[in-house]
Amino acid sequence: MTENTDGAIRFTTDREARVATITLDRPAKLNAVTPVMARALIAAVTECNVSDDVRAVVLTGAGERSFSVGSDITALGSYATPWDFRNRVDYCDALRKLRKPSIAAVNGYALGGGLETALSCDIRLASANARLGAPEVKLGWIGGGGMAAFLSRAAGPGNAALMLMTGEPVDARTALDWHLVSEVLQPEELLPRAHRLAATIASRAPIAVETAKVNLRAATAMSEDQALQYERDLQTICFATDDAHEGREAFAQKRPADFRRR
Repeated sequence: MTENTDGAIRFTTDREARVATITLDRPAKLNAVTPVMARALIAAVTECNVSDDVRAVVLTGAGERSFSVGSDITALGSYATPWDFRNRVDYCDALRKLRKPSIAAVNGYALGGGLETALSCDIRLASANARLGAPEVKLGWIGGGGMAAFLSRAAGPGNAALMLMTGEPVDARTALDWHLVSEVLQPEELLPRAHRLAATIASRAPIAVETAKVNLRAATAMSEDQALQYERDLQTICFATDDAHEGREAFAQKRPADFRRR
């Protein structure tokens, strides 16, 4: 795909594995996201949500240098008023509306909105050359796509404060130690591992996997008693599905289960 000024989103689906890959495709600008790309990302998320050909999603950036450095700073000055800026199309909001499980394959820089993008995914894998950071304070503002909330949950308040207040990035090994990412891989192994992991998740009962995603998010927002009760309710709903019946029959018959999302 030829890159244009506004950049692009590449969206491909492996129907056999039921895995979609969304690629931020503006490598010459380190995959900085333009408003055009943000709208295309929303369209890709919508397609993933409605398609049963997609049961897991891999999100990555084109090239080896950068996952994404967030919003294109030159585009940020195009809003007529602060209120227009406040109500802009936000690609992180779109990703958090993704019902299917998502894996961020962080190849290189994940800065500002790029880090927020990765944090909006369920699982994060990083290449050994990845650098993750929240540099907004160096420019006079802070992140607005969930940076503080998601970074503090993943890395802990102290580590989040270090990143948010200095604006300095951390390397892949530190990100692993701080639980910002689950695995660190060599660059050539990153996407193959992400796709294998996505295919494994896609092979599981889809209603159960999507419910697990909902349950994880709820667990961080509820009291312990509420979270336990909510989980029990979700378990009951899953247990009543045809897929759960199929899972029990397949287990008893020692065969692979044929999950049909119902």
